[in-house]
Amino acid sequence: MRDLPWPARVYLVAVIAAAAALIGHSAMVSGPLVAPENLDILLVLALLFLVCESMPTLLNVEQFAVSVSFSASLAAVVLIGPEGAALVGLTAAVSVRPGLPLIKRLFNGAQFAVCGYASGWVYEGLNGTIGVPRVNEFDSLIGPYAAATAVFVPLNIVLTLTMISLATSVRATEVPLRGMVQFLLSYLGYGTFGLLVAGLWATVQSISAVLVLMPLFVARWAFGQYHAQQRSYDATIAALCQAVETKDYYTRGHCTRVSLASSMIAQEIGMGLERVRAIRYAGMLHDVGKLGVPTKVLQKDGPLTEAELAAIQLHPMRGLEIVRGIGFLDEAYAGIMHHHERHDGTGYPMGLAGDEIPEFAKVIAVADAFDSMTSDRSYRGARPVEVAVEELRKCSGTHFDPVMVAAFIRALERNPWQPPRRVETPPPDAAEAAIKDHDDPTMPIQVVSGP
Repeated sequence: MRDLPWPARVYLVAVIAAAAALIGHSAMVSGPLVAPENLDILLVLALLFLVCESMPTLLNVEQFAVSVSFSASLAAVVLIGPEGAALVGLTAAVSVRPGLPLIKRLFNGAQFAVCGYASGWVYEGLNGTIGVPRVNEFDSLIGPYAAATAVFVPLNIVLTLTMISLATSVRATEVPLRGMVQFLLSYLGYGTFGLLVAGLWATVQSISAVLVLMPLFVARWAFGQYHAQQRSYDATIAALCQAVETKDYYTRGHCTRVSLASSMIAQEIGMGLERVRAIRYAGMLHDVGKLGVPTKVLQKDGPLTEAELAAIQLHPMRGLEIVRGIGFLDEAYAGIMHHHERHDGTGYPMGLAGDEIPEFAKVIAVADAFDSMTSDRSYRGARPVEVAVEELRKCSGTHFDPVMVAAFIRALERNPWQPPRRVETPPPDAAEAAIKDHDDPTMPIQVVSGP
């Protein structure tokens, strides 16, 4: 609790208080929350909920997991009513999921209870019949149940995302509309399992919960496959990044830091989660084209020839050629291809200027230069963050897009940058590193005519 920001604490207390007030009010008005003859139904649905809730699928949002346990709450809406749905959802507080803090258990139980009440009231308001449905009444339940699901699922997502946005660095503006719509539709689809439980109860009773477990765990497996796919994407990017950094001892960790700085800028200017993920990939791979540049050119001590400069300036295009077949990169291609363009049109490889430069490239250009200036090189130590920021301001409008520079400075004020630790003395074969840095605006490359 002490680790939570105060807005998150207030919100947590409010949600728990709302759930407690609803349950307390129901107990005072109607007496027992569940009729004695429905206790067996409540027990089976609570166990079904608890099994699913205790084995959620982790997602690529900080400390966020999902399960399909809510279908048991929706089944309770039909079989027991709003109070039963709330009590089933409340069992999330005793989830046996390993490592889940008590605070999260309490929040999950409270928000599921609130969602159960809200969806139950909608179901009753649309004349949905509460109790084990008869075969000839089943058709009349579909409309009210669909409405209850349409209330439960979005409310559950909103309550959860609000807590995440208050407790972590993930903000509501980072949630991608397209991805959220897909997630919402899939969750609504899984809600039909609750109606299946209610329908089967009329014939096979408690066994219906067991029959539904299989499709529920198939749904869980589908969520897990999505997360595994994202992990494989990250592993692919990390492998390519590591291959790039083996060519230059002094730039190890550079790709990861550029990725982080790019994400900071992207979040500051309001990019959604999908685009933030794509720009994180672009930051990791922005220099992948260096794999196509001879190491002796990258590490040359002294001025470059025109041919050697041309080889270096081709690395963005070579990078695009290397990653062109990786379909999940999306907009990252533009960042990789154009991150050395300059706002005034003097950059490379195409000499784009101003609004001609893709947004991803504008972001990465700032992040790339900043990390270069605040990192150790063979010919100088790392510059202080304040000095690097002042250099970004000085180059704003010439080298860099002013909007991106301003956004990065705001992000740094809120989340101070942690400079990389000092580079240890390199091994003998890496001691003669390049005394130049094409990413550092304060260290222009020297070029000589001739071979």
